[in-house]
Amino acid sequence: MKDPEISLYSRVSLNRDFPEYNLRQGDIATFIDTVPAPDDSEEGCILEVFNALGESVDVVTVPKSAIAPLRPDEILTVRSHLEVK
Repeated sequence: MKDPEISLYSRVSLNRDFPEYNLRQGDIATFIDTVPAPDDSEEGCILEVFNALGESVDVVTVPKSAIAPLRPDEILTVRSHLEVK
């Protein structure tokens, strides 16, 4: 099955944790650009992360396989971005 095309500036969810960014599976971000792989490895995606008030808190790069489009059967939740691991 082909991966669904994700449009620029759409909201996506992470499907794995990124402790180096203090991000967890299920966190929501905005897909803002792609980064070509330098050695035929996986393409990267640049994401902008916002807090619950809509303020930008980080810009990160993750592998394309780490994101998925939001689905209508999902609900949003909140957590502190500063939680201790």
